[in-house]
Amino acid sequence: MKIGPKALALLTALGFLRGGGRRRPPQRIVPEGSSDRRAELLVAILLFGAAACAVMFVVVYALDWPNQTQYLGLCLGVALALIALALFVTGERIIVTEHLEEDYPPPGDPEEEAALAQIAGESAGPITRRRLLTGAAGAAGAALGIALVVPAASLGPVLDTESLYSSPWHRGRRLVGEDGKPYRAADIETESFYTAYPEAFVDREELAAPLIVVRLEPSQLELPPGREDWAPQGIVAYSKICTHAACAIALYRTPRFPEAEPGPALVCPCHYSTFNPATGGTVEFGPAGRDLPQLPLMVDAAGYLRAAANFSGPVGPSFWGVRTRRPSA
Repeated sequence: MKIGPKALALLTALGFLRGGGRRRPPQRIVPEGSSDRRAELLVAILLFGAAACAVMFVVVYALDWPNQTQYLGLCLGVALALIALALFVTGERIIVTEHLEEDYPPPGDPEEEAALAQIAGESAGPITRRRLLTGAAGAAGAALGIALVVPAASLGPVLDTESLYSSPWHRGRRLVGEDGKPYRAADIETESFYTAYPEAFVDREELAAPLIVVRLEPSQLELPPGREDWAPQGIVAYSKICTHAACAIALYRTPRFPEAEPGPALVCPCHYSTFNPATGGTVEFGPAGRDLPQLPLMVDAAGYLRAAANFSGPVGPSFWGVRTRRPSA
């Protein structure tokens, strides 16, 4: 079959256009490297190990282990060390390294940006276990992120808010000292500071357990309405836990020169929040934003001090809903 000169010229032109329009692959910038499957597996193991350490951090924090601070530091430190080691192995044995004799040019040039993108793609070219490495990196990043966020729960209640309203005090429960001996009303002297606990209650470390007990002159009392019978013989009881940062109130200010000094006050030594025991534990000074919860008292036939009811409000630092609910036994 013969082809005429015109047809031959047309086929030549089409072939030229077809070949000229085909994009040629760009010349490599980074040398072509070989895959290292053992190194990839090692990196994945290191990243999954970091994820396990981060998860263990959350477990230790949630279960409140003994020596918690040391275990938390160990878990977080090992997790970060494993991630650092994984990055080192990746840079040394997996990613193909490009050697430049000069610094990268400043960004903004389209050609240079395209070259940088090409370098990044070619450097990761030998990687064969991409899904495994991506999953391991995602697990390590997610677990570490959760571990870093979880301690924020210490700033306030997250799930278990009911425990903040719990109190061991109820009507009829006697007040006892640190030696377990019940207090009589006659035992409480003026200008003295007493710490009391609920009788037969084992966990004295519970936030709502300890009390402050002081005796004032009945003429000094200016309790809020409804509390007229909460202070038999001038004896008042308040939570020992400061409403600012849950420190223990350990100071009792008694004026030596009434004409020059203010009246009696309960003082927290941590940030010097000061509460007036004569007016229902109201805040007189310091950062506390809420009055001390008061425990109503009564004296039984034998002269012992007993709780007449629960606290006037939840014990401890303020939190969401603290002003809208009362504690429960």
